[in-house]
Amino acid sequence: MNIAQICRSIEHGQLSDRDLTDVITAVKYARRNLQRKITSSLMVGDNVNFTSTKTGQNVTGVVIKIAIKYVTVRTASGNWRVPANMLSKIQDPEFA
Repeated sequence: MNIAQICRSIEHGQLSDRDLTDVITAVKYARRNLQRKITSSLMVGDNVNFTSTKTGQNVTGVVIKIAIKYVTVRTASGNWRVPANMLSKIQDPEFA
């Protein structure tokens, strides 16, 4: 089954409770691996980019702290505590 087929099966109620639990477990596992991969690739001082869930705007900043799941980013508008999987590493910052 591909992603589109799984989505259609979920939408049409064709999956059992056990099937849905398996899908949820797989998604959580994939997100956890993505978060770990991104967190391990970041270092304090790296320039990063993310989309604010509050404003929907693109935000650029500098990593000041890396925790297990969240990264603290200093931006022009203050510090943000951002889930690691929302961050993209960039080469050129958009602010000084």
